[in-house]
Amino acid sequence: MAIKQKTIVPIKIEADCPTHSRSDISVRDVSTTIDEPIERGGTNLGLSPTETLVASLVGCTAVIGRKCAAKLEIDVGHLAISAVCQFDRRGVLLMEEIDMPFTHVQLNIETSGTATPAQLTRLGAEVAKFCPVSKLFRQAGVQVEDNWMSKSETPESSA
Repeated sequence: MAIKQKTIVPIKIEADCPTHSRSDISVRDVSTTIDEPIERGGTNLGLSPTETLVASLVGCTAVIGRKCAAKLEIDVGHLAISAVCQFDRRGVLLMEEIDMPFTHVQLNIETSGTATPAQLTRLGAEVAKFCPVSKLFRQAGVQVEDNWMSKSETPESSA
């Protein structure tokens, strides 16, 4: 008899916040630190909260990308992802309330496998449908531009 997986599960996170900028986060048996850079009064022991958010998008794109690739039988090989986010800091600087602090995120996902451009286009569409972090960004009105490409078609490799 197959075990039925739960579809709704709680995510439990605990944090100890010893300074105005540092949060020591515990999830399951894993811990990390979220902090601000020294120039913003932090101790630079971890990513900032906003960097952590964009890093979550990168990580989720990788996880869901591999799951979708396996389901679609697309060989992506090794993934290398870079992200550039346009972030309006007026809100965190307490200058004024900003409805959408993140306006645009560009993800460049480089694959080393044998996937064709058409397969990577299909894969990107599937990832956009299933990546929960991407869906949050998109539903909030952030323009997420994800460029799936094989290593052989990147500008650096043709130079």
